[in-house]
Amino acid sequence: MAPPGDRPADNTTVSLLPSCTYNEDFKQYLLPAVYSLVFVLGLPLNATVILRIWRSRRRLTRTTIYMLNLAVADFLYVCSLPLLIYNYGSHDYWPFGEQACKLVRFQFYSNLHGSILFLTCISFQRFLGICYPLATWHKFAATGTQRNRTVCYDLSEPQRATDYFPYGMALTCLGFALPFLAIVACYCSMARILCQGGGAALGTAGAQEKKDKAVRMIMVVVAVFVISFLPFHLSKTAYLLVRALRAPPCSVRNLYAVIYKSTRPFASMNSVLDPILFYFTQPRVRQSTMTLLQRITTTRDKSAHI
Repeated sequence: MAPPGDRPADNTTVSLLPSCTYNEDFKQYLLPAVYSLVFVLGLPLNATVILRIWRSRRRLTRTTIYMLNLAVADFLYVCSLPLLIYNYGSHDYWPFGEQACKLVRFQFYSNLHGSILFLTCISFQRFLGICYPLATWHKFAATGTQRNRTVCYDLSEPQRATDYFPYGMALTCLGFALPFLAIVACYCSMARILCQGGGAALGTAGAQEKKDKAVRMIMVVVAVFVISFLPFHLSKTAYLLVRALRAPPCSVRNLYAVIYKSTRPFASMNSVLDPILFYFTQPRVRQSTMTLLQRITTTRDKSAHI
């Protein structure tokens, strides 16, 4: 999600020392549109995944357990988007109180880093299957008053920017960099085994199916990281550095603020991409979906001939 900036007010953001005005007119158009799309797509998609896993709960696997947690996290986050849609649609006005502000920010970061960690778990499990077949609360979030309106701060209150910096970098390192490096290591080893075409993991009757499944999962997980997580964390790291400094030029701070806040909607896209990951990694779900579509097509054809 894309929370308001350091000091949003009437489409501008006023920063600390020296006084600086950010031009953030784009937020009232870009963010409500993107969040509305994520809400409309993410809510039914994740609800469908949760329902499907629940109906097949007697045949749960490690992957489906991870995907269930992922879908629940995405579903809860998507449910918080209407508050943000209202917030940005009404020019950064937050009338819902500080507890709701904390909850929305917590939902975003718990979903973001939870999704990364669950994808890491799925990737590590696949890594073991291919290569070794035998084997807080976002405490800085707060509301504030700017130009007679209540706002919900994204990272922290402006005066706590320096205090937030180590916390934000720790989140980035532990919640993104380390899982990302683990996934890269797993996939490099998997790619080596798959390219060799040998090993105990690929010596069974279902070797080709297992290989195809692993390749599909690699492609989807990499797509999730490249589209959703990587741009956000790169821009966030740069923005944290600039934000923690005391005397960068106003134009520089404005540029990094705009870039960072423009990439936040991409971080929300994982709520749409994660159900697609579930679809591509579960053959039974793909088969049942095809069967359902065939039944719908057959029923429609019969109705057309009546």
